[in-house]
Amino acid sequence: MRRIALSAVLLLLAIAPAAWAGNIVLALSDSGAPYGEFSATLNDALRGSKWSIVRSARAENLDLSGTRADLIVAVGSDALRRVLASGTSLPVIATLLPVQSYDRIMADAGRPRGRVTAITLDQPPARQAAFLRLLLPGQKRVGLLLSEETEDMAMPLRQSFSAVGLSLDIERSEADTGSLLTVLNGLLPRVNVLLAIPDSTIYKRDNIKAILVTAYRHQRPVIAYSPAFVKAGALAALYSTPAQIATQTAELLNGPALPPAGPIAPSLFAVSINQNVAQALGLATPDEVTIRQGLSAERESR
Repeated sequence: MRRIALSAVLLLLAIAPAAWAGNIVLALSDSGAPYGEFSATLNDALRGSKWSIVRSARAENLDLSGTRADLIVAVGSDALRRVLASGTSLPVIATLLPVQSYDRIMADAGRPRGRVTAITLDQPPARQAAFLRLLLPGQKRVGLLLSEETEDMAMPLRQSFSAVGLSLDIERSEADTGSLLTVLNGLLPRVNVLLAIPDSTIYKRDNIKAILVTAYRHQRPVIAYSPAFVKAGALAALYSTPAQIATQTAELLNGPALPPAGPIAPSLFAVSINQNVAQALGLATPDEVTIRQGLSAERESR
């Protein structure tokens, strides 16, 4: 009987998923604050685990020769581009980049030799819809500008918004400010709020101020995707911080195996509200803590 029990234990150990581990090369697109925040958080989160960051460097200085590595974490679009250009066959976790950038870089790279998983910055459509419903109850008509870069988001966003009773009015726009504002001036009178999603064609630095000023003239709030956008004059933003993305990266590393190749939505998120803008537009909005709690409750109820 004891021999049978021992055999059963050995069998369970054999088929149980083993935790993977090894050495990490951290490739950073830049040395700015977001990348420093990501790097510091990832280091802290992996402390005491079976993973070690053996090298951390700007992507432009990436050199894998002489480095015994098992995985690369690429932080930002430029880092992923340079990592793939190196021809490495190591698995890669790409982070801090929009899904459109990930798709474009992967298409340009052809068929990378290693497996590439990405934690993108884009919030899931269902979370975006829930955020708008909690932030502005009663505001049902949502406007959205899309370019060729983001047009694939139209269907999933429309479906998620419809599921919670919101209608989505979508206009296609080009990059130049003149035609962009013409489209925007036609869209804003038809909607209650403008939703901005990461799109480097539309929301370029040169365009953002003009978009915010135009929306304010129409007395329409802008819901954005970064705290910087909120500081510039958007009403609110739903986003994931570099620290949150780093925490999720550590969770993937400490799991049983790397997920399949492809993009993954951020699991952690933050909320920022510009109460000065809310007051100027005559809007009474819940505070950030209340909205975060509401979003977390909705996620747990699914």
